[in-house]
Amino acid sequence: MLTHAQHQLPFKTSRHICRLHLFEDSLYIRKIEAPKKRLKLLEEIPLNPTFHNPTTMPGQKSVNQQSWPQDVGILALEIYFPAQYVEQNELEEFDGVSQGKYTIGLGQQKMGFCSDREDINSLCLTVVQRLMERNQVSYQDVGRLEVGTETVIDKSKSVKTVLMQLFEDSGNTSIEGVDTTNACYGGTSALFNSLNWIESSAWDGRYAIVVAGDIAVYATGNARCTGGAGAVAMLLGSHAPLVFDRGLRSTHMQHVYDFYKPDMSSEYPVVDGKLSIQCYLGALDRCYQTYCQKAEACLKQENLGSHFSLDSSAFFAFHTPYCKLVQKSLARLMLNDFLRDPDAGANPKYSGLEAVRGVKLEDTYFDRDVEKAVMVASQSSYKEKTEPTLSVAKQVGNMYTPSLYGGLASILGSYSCSELAGKRVTLFSYGSGLASSMFSLHFSEDASPGSQLERVCLSLCDLQERLDSRKKMPPADFDKMMKLREETHHKAPYTPVGDVEALFSGTWYLTEVDSKHRRKYERKALAQATSIPSSPVAAAPPVSVKGLPTASAQAVAASTTSN
Repeated sequence: MLTHAQHQLPFKTSRHICRLHLFEDSLYIRKIEAPKKRLKLLEEIPLNPTFHNPTTMPGQKSVNQQSWPQDVGILALEIYFPAQYVEQNELEEFDGVSQGKYTIGLGQQKMGFCSDREDINSLCLTVVQRLMERNQVSYQDVGRLEVGTETVIDKSKSVKTVLMQLFEDSGNTSIEGVDTTNACYGGTSALFNSLNWIESSAWDGRYAIVVAGDIAVYATGNARCTGGAGAVAMLLGSHAPLVFDRGLRSTHMQHVYDFYKPDMSSEYPVVDGKLSIQCYLGALDRCYQTYCQKAEACLKQENLGSHFSLDSSAFFAFHTPYCKLVQKSLARLMLNDFLRDPDAGANPKYSGLEAVRGVKLEDTYFDRDVEKAVMVASQSSYKEKTEPTLSVAKQVGNMYTPSLYGGLASILGSYSCSELAGKRVTLFSYGSGLASSMFSLHFSEDASPGSQLERVCLSLCDLQERLDSRKKMPPADFDKMMKLREETHHKAPYTPVGDVEALFSGTWYLTEVDSKHRRKYERKALAQATSIPSSPVAAAPPVSVKGLPTASAQAVAASTTSN
């Protein structure tokens, strides 16, 4: 084969002059237009892309530009939340509301919050460095880093650029991605962008990191109890233990003012509570219906069945503004299943729903009778499939963009890898304004000692211990901190007054905002080594082709039969 030289073979079509080129092992056509004898290059068309040399990057194996990377998904996941919280039952008393309004009515137990020592930059610095250290990943092996957040402290400079200081010692500046913003949906958009990058011709074989982080605060009033704060970082690549189902994704987007932040001088949103619930449930209906259609098409194509329902996934995780809404959401999916199943009357799991057979979904958002009936009918499904996703949400609150992925962390922290092997998780992401999607992943079948799935589960086995180690703060102190944040938001110059000793070890924190609004950070020293007691994240094996329908359909079928 001739290489490192250009060879041309000209030929003509009725409208164009074309030349076949061989250059550095690449074969392609150059299509040229010749108006009035002046040559104009129209396009270059690659031929036989498997003819290209593989590209090799540090820490990864060869990447073939033509093939689907196999088993693209999450290789590692880390979560961070503040080191202090307030009890919701104590907050009920402090706010002068009826007992149980927050704990029973909303389903919340505790709410994490940040002092003025933490902002969105520090949260993301902390969770990314924790991800890299605990999984012993080289900073040189990262080719994309994207942040999803709605906590905007600069209208120009992205959080991602702040995170680049973590990569300085490695010398790696070739990292794609910036920030993505749309309410609580930004983390999911960043995830989709990164998955698309790995499955594109732009992928160079390196890892992608997706960060979702936010600080959710509300003005004094009935919404303040639905706040929270935290960040999740996910390491993405091929041959992952948590594999996203290719081709199974549904999306619904719409223009609406249910929740928005028009005042750039304030952290507080403008919220239409009733409209927001209606939009959330309506988007859930639309996404679930489309997702079911796609899943069923895959199943039929591979002769693996023809029906998708709640029984087809081991877990259903949702964006979680508050836990009671998530319980209603799982019930809503059962209502959808009931209305679309012509044989539902013969199924005992739908007992008690006969009276709602003829209802229209859009008429049921605030119908208490329908809601009560489906909540009762779906109680066992909720306990089995969704309540395990809420351990973080119940104890930290609404983290906004990382909320859904805190649900995934909750699953990983609650089960052994052998219990999760082969199981499937369906996820619903929602961001006001509005943007929403439903998608799914399945856990690897390999739960053997030393497997990648075991490594991910081990990394989160201390999740409840970390939650329990936080410091409980009186509601009065929480209220004072909210007032301090309100008064100092965007203030410059400013020196934070929060107690650094109260932070977890290894936490990044704000030290100063200078007169030009430039923020400076330091890291609290680690108390001990943080790496996971297992081998580092393995370099991905060589990429191989995996067909779209077969991969998706078999994942659905396998998960259905394993439940």
